[in-house]
Amino acid sequence: HLSTANCDGKPSGRIMLLKGFDNSGFVFFSNYESRKGNELASNPYAAITFLWLALVRQVRIEGKVSQVSAAESDVYFQSRPRTSQISAWISEQSKVVCDRAEFESRFRQADKLFNGKPVKRPPHWGGYCLKPSRVVFWQGRAGRMHDRIAYVSNTDGAWEVQRLFP
Repeated sequence: HLSTANCDGKPSGRIMLLKGFDNSGFVFFSNYESRKGNELASNPYAAITFLWLALVRQVRIEGKVSQVSAAESDVYFQSRPRTSQISAWISEQSKVVCDRAEFESRFRQADKLFNGKPVKRPPHWGGYCLKPSRVVFWQGRAGRMHDRIAYVSNTDGAWEVQRLFP
């Protein structure tokens, strides 16, 4: 789950597909002109939440988000199914569409246009990386005696460990 907020502080959340993580942060891809893209452009901070209900565990990661390189976006885009590549070109993500027929019509037109040709990544689509500055681990326990451990990045880059009340 990815949560963002606009420049007025109004939040929005959505399920997203995490495509990778490393020492740089957590990487996901989207339309830069979508609601999330616009929110990240005006307020580059976000939170990712992972829930493992069967294990009664949650991890929340907060940090600053920046776009990944065009080269990294190109590599991932080329790994996507062709239908997903074409959809990235024709979908005005988060904007109102009259009906399903309009979306399907746009897809058929673009499919014909790209027929027999590779589909290049559109300039309005690419990756983001959330660099964590705070990570909170939650382990549920009976009677609300939960464990919460926070790792907070200091200005020198070191991580401070804090135990939080549930």
